[in-house]
Amino acid sequence: MNTSLTGKRAIVCGSSQGIGRAIARELALLGASVTVMARNPERLESVVRDLETENGQLHSMIVADFSEPGQVKLAIDQFVNEGNTADVLINNTGGPPGGPAAEADTNEFISAFESHLICNHIL
Repeated sequence: MNTSLTGKRAIVCGSSQGIGRAIARELALLGASVTVMARNPERLESVVRDLETENGQLHSMIVADFSEPGQVKLAIDQFVNEGNTADVLINNTGGPPGGPAAEADTNEFISAFESHLICNHIL
């Protein structure tokens, strides 16, 4: 099975740490040019520096906070308006605090809805 992603562009959301960072790393190892996306520019710069470039990949970053859907829209619109496209989109972002749903504040559900559904729809 050919798993080469050489010549492909992937956007990985929530990629400044954890699972998102690991996914970005693996996609770069498979040859993809990766655009990492999260709210912390310093962490994103670190991720971009650490990504594989053996196949001539050009990695980039988009800074946006998924708790602010309007910010995500502006950032992705700028990415597209600059002539960029993506072949792969990995929707990944933090979630509400763990625990019983009955104990959660209503605002936590609204925040999770915006981060996970609205922002993913925008992208």
